[in-house]
Amino acid sequence: MGKEKQMVEYMIQDLVEMLTETQGIEYDAAMQTIYKSKTYEKVIDVETGLYRESPAYVFGLLEDELEYGEIVQGEE
Repeated sequence: MGKEKQMVEYMIQDLVEMLTETQGIEYDAAMQTIYKSKTYEKVIDVETGLYRESPAYVFGLLEDELEYGEIVQGEE
């Protein structure tokens, strides 16, 4: 397994754990929610570099997507 793929896997694991804790949903439901998200598509696309960000940052993007139906990134 390449380094990028391993980092993607760790990111997904962290996102599942964070989603189960914050939403109070089962592990399988959290996985399905993530796998169906645009955030997931961006994380697995190594060209975006999103897999290198902190899990908390990526989870914020996922939360925004779940709330607003799209990924919301603020300009800094």
